[in-house]
Amino acid sequence: MTEATFTFRVDNDLKTQFAEAAKSNDRTGAQLLREFMRDFVSSKRADAEYDAWFKRQVQAGLDSANAGQLISAEVVEAEFAARRDATRRKLRS
Repeated sequence: MTEATFTFRVDNDLKTQFAEAAKSNDRTGAQLLREFMRDFVSSKRADAEYDAWFKRQVQAGLDSANAGQLISAEVVEAEFAARRDATRRKLRS
């Protein structure tokens, strides 16, 4: 892995407080910043993957609805009313 230097400006008081906080956790500021960067990139990648999955799910639903593959609200309500009743019976037992 090729390494690069990343330079940025920060308030001196913040830098001092960050260095002290890092040291109190037996870490260097550079270690914490690298960890933060990895976590941030990983989080953004996971967000993008979830968004792509969600869009595929929505499109599949739209395609299904456009093809006429629908379930009426009455059927859904009846099914879940039956499930609620079954759960209530189990809780009373």
